[in-house]
Amino acid sequence: MIRKTFLPLVLLTVFFLVANGQVPGSAIDVQHYNFSIRLNDQNDTIKGKADIDVRFLKDADSFTIDLVKPNDKGKGMLVSSVTENSADVPFQQGDDAVNISASGKAGSEHTYTINYAGIPADGLIISTNKFGHRTFFGDNWPNRAHNWLPCVDNIADKATVDFDVVAPKHYDVVANGAKAGEKILPGDLKETHWQESAPLSTKVMVIGVADFAIDHTGDVKGIPVYTYVFPENKELGFNSYAVAKEILAYYIGKIGPFAYEKLANVQSKTIFGGMENASCIFYFENSVGDKGIEELMAHEIAHQWFGDAASEKSFGHLWLSEGFATFMTNVYLENKYGEDILKQRLKDDRKTVFEFEKQHFAPVVDTTVKDNFMQLLNPNSYQKGGWVLHMLNQKLGDKAFWTGIRNYYAKYKNGNAGTKDLRHMLEQASGQDLEPFFKQWLYTTGTPDLEISWKYDANKKAVGLDVTQKQQTAFEFPLELSVGGKVHTLSIKNKTTHFEIAVSEQPSAVIADPNVNLLARFDVKAVD
Repeated sequence: MIRKTFLPLVLLTVFFLVANGQVPGSAIDVQHYNFSIRLNDQNDTIKGKADIDVRFLKDADSFTIDLVKPNDKGKGMLVSSVTENSADVPFQQGDDAVNISASGKAGSEHTYTINYAGIPADGLIISTNKFGHRTFFGDNWPNRAHNWLPCVDNIADKATVDFDVVAPKHYDVVANGAKAGEKILPGDLKETHWQESAPLSTKVMVIGVADFAIDHTGDVKGIPVYTYVFPENKELGFNSYAVAKEILAYYIGKIGPFAYEKLANVQSKTIFGGMENASCIFYFENSVGDKGIEELMAHEIAHQWFGDAASEKSFGHLWLSEGFATFMTNVYLENKYGEDILKQRLKDDRKTVFEFEKQHFAPVVDTTVKDNFMQLLNPNSYQKGGWVLHMLNQKLGDKAFWTGIRNYYAKYKNGNAGTKDLRHMLEQASGQDLEPFFKQWLYTTGTPDLEISWKYDANKKAVGLDVTQKQQTAFEFPLELSVGGKVHTLSIKNKTTHFEIAVSEQPSAVIADPNVNLLARFDVKAVD
C-alpha cells in the first residue's frame, strides 16, 4: 500500500499449512469466512453474523477469535451469541478477542456462527466523501480487521471469504472476488453477495459501499477489470483508471497468472493513498485525475502478486510486499518509458533511503517490531527493498532472476513466505550462494558510504584509485566506475582497496556508478 504520508515519495504452513498459511502454535486454521453485514443510513451501528469454518490443528478445549469489544466511547463489537449447528456455545468476550469454549480433535472441522453488533472503532471507515455522500470502506491493514470482523487477524492465517451485505438500495457494494448475486429487499434495501475463492489474509478482506459510477473497462486474459468511482468523477475517473488494463497485462506476462476473479479499482475514503485489497484495490479520493495515478496503480496492482497472493510470513518481512511493489513499479515504468526514468527513480529512491538512515538505523528485515506495524511502512521496506531486488537482478542476470521470481510466486501463491524462501528460489534458479548478499543488504544496518580518490600517472599511463568504505561494517559488492568514458567493474570487499586502471590519456573525470546499479553514497575526488 501507499500511506498518504508516502505519496510525495512514491508519486511521491503439514500439507494444508503450505496451502493456506497459519499462525505458529495456533489451535485452529480458518478455512472460510462468511460475513453477513447489515448497514444503515440512520447511524453507524452495523449488525453482523460470521460463519467461520475452522480446522483444528491439535486437540483443544477452546480457541480464540479476534474481535474488539466496545470501549468507554461505545465503539466496538458486542457478541450476542456463538453457536454450532444452532446449539449455543459458551464464550467469554475480552477486550480484543472472544474465547470460545468448544473442543475439537486435531484434523476435525467445525463451523461456528458469531452474532454481533456495534459501531466500528476502526477497520470499517464510515464517513462522507469529498462530495458529502456517506460511504463505508474496509481498511484492515495490518491487523485492524477485528475492529469489525470476528476473525484470526493475523497475516499468516489465510482463508476464502464471502461477503453478504445488506444496505440501503441506493448504494453499490464491491468486495473481494466475484459478484455472486444481488437482489432488492423490502424496506428499500438491497442485498449484495460477493465470493472470493482464493485464500486471503484478513489485511486484504474488504467491502466498499458507496454511490458509485461503475465501468467494465475490459478483460485481460479472461480477468474482468472494473472501475468504481464517485458519480461526480465519472468521466474523468473512467479515463484515469483505464490504464489498469495495461498494467495487469504486463504483470501477468512478467510474473504469472493473476490469482483472483476480477480486478476492481475503487475510488475510496480510507487512511491510505492506495491499499492493495485483493481484487478490490482502494485509492484515495483525489487519485482521480492525479498525475501520479499510473505509478500508484502499478504499485497497488503489483501487490496482487506480492503481498496478497504470495504473502509475507510476518510483518518483519514486509519488504517482500512493499519492496516488490516498488521494484515492479520501476520495472513497469522502465518497460513503458525507457531506462532514463528507471535511473531517475532509483536515484530518488536512493536519496530517500539515505535520509531515512539518519532518522532510523535498522535492517530491512526488522523482527524487533512486535506491534504497531504501521512503523514498518518506511523507506527500508519500500525503497531499500526495491533497490535490493534491482541489485539482485543485476547480480543474477535477467534470465536467472526472473525465473527465480516466477518460481517463487508459483510456489507461494495463496500462501506465505519469508526472506529465506525467496533466497532459496533465486539460488535454485541461478546456482549461486546468495546468503552473503541477503545477509548484508537485508539483515545488516546501513549502506556503503564510499570515498573514491583518483590520480593520473602520466609515466604509467594509468589512473590510481583508492576506494574507502567509511561506514562501520565493510560491504562486498561490484563497483562500476566510468574512467575516460569506459566503464570498469571493480570488486570491493575491504575497508580500503587500491586499483590501477590503464588509460590512453588523462581522463577528465571519474564517474561512480554511471548505470545506477549500487545502493551507496559516492564522494569522488581527484588528488594531486
